[in-house]
Amino acid sequence: MGAGAGQVLADTKMVALDIVVPLYNEERSVESFHQNLMRVTTPLAFDVTVYYVNDGSTDATATILGKIAAADGRVVVIELSRNFGHQAALSAGLDVTKGDVVITIDGDGQHPPELIPEMLRLFENGYDVVLTQRSDVRQPAFLKRSTSAAFYWLLSRVSDTKIIPGCADYRLLSRGVVASLKEMPEYHRFLRGMVAWLGYRTVILPYSEQPRIAGRSKYSLKKMIGLAMDAVFSFSLVPLRFGVALGACFLILALLEVVYVLWFWWRGEQHLLVPGWSSLMFMILLAGGTTMVVTGFIGIYVGYIFQEVKHRPVYVVKSLRGPGSRRDEEAPGPGA
Repeated sequence: MGAGAGQVLADTKMVALDIVVPLYNEERSVESFHQNLMRVTTPLAFDVTVYYVNDGSTDATATILGKIAAADGRVVVIELSRNFGHQAALSAGLDVTKGDVVITIDGDGQHPPELIPEMLRLFENGYDVVLTQRSDVRQPAFLKRSTSAAFYWLLSRVSDTKIIPGCADYRLLSRGVVASLKEMPEYHRFLRGMVAWLGYRTVILPYSEQPRIAGRSKYSLKKMIGLAMDAVFSFSLVPLRFGVALGACFLILALLEVVYVLWFWWRGEQHLLVPGWSSLMFMILLAGGTTMVVTGFIGIYVGYIFQEVKHRPVYVVKSLRGPGSRRDEEAPGPGA
């Protein structure tokens, strides 16, 4: 981090800074997180508003957020009608922001708010997107390390959009980037890929991941698999191309089989062509399995299309609480 990053940015004009924080069952950490966030952002010469998005929490998160909003005029609480997921919650926050610059950050404490002044400095230097990248992966669970590595390995090979490993959803976006994201209303959202696809001027800022304030990660294996599927099937046609290539390989094998059989007939040794039951069954099972895999890929894409054409909202806002700040706040409609 550059020298003096934690001090007041005296040469910065009073532009509006919005901070979006998605939360799900973080009753034990939200108060500490808010205090730390305000400690970092209060000295900055920015007009700060913090948008906490309560993603259908079932604990006391909503009650605690209500107390925070009542005590701090810079806080707005967006209550979703149920748990729509991390990407939907981020989208809900982004859709209601009006600031010149927006920062998204998780509320569990693993994303250090101390990085925000340096992110703003890079924004002032002309970058529209400031991505943060973990410089050390301190994930104790082997499963999470291995699945994360496999996730980025797969994306790097099947997607035309470059996704940088270790860059999660702690990022800074200019107003232009946020406006462009609002024009991408797809139902299955993978914001890391969507931001990368836009192609705005981007810089990477490394950081050391901090331990959680309390509790444990809400990203279960099921949710990680779902996010990976959204990333692969929303940003790549490689699975379909893989099916076509596999089908072409079987056509070539069939042609070689015809040539092989005709060779025996041409030499008059057709009596040697005794069909083997095991090889026949092997080919049937292999071809049948390949057909089912390819059909499955097609089915997934059709399912994604089906969910898109229904035009259901990505999220539903139940309420928007808090006095906000200098900007007039209106409860947003359902996310498109």
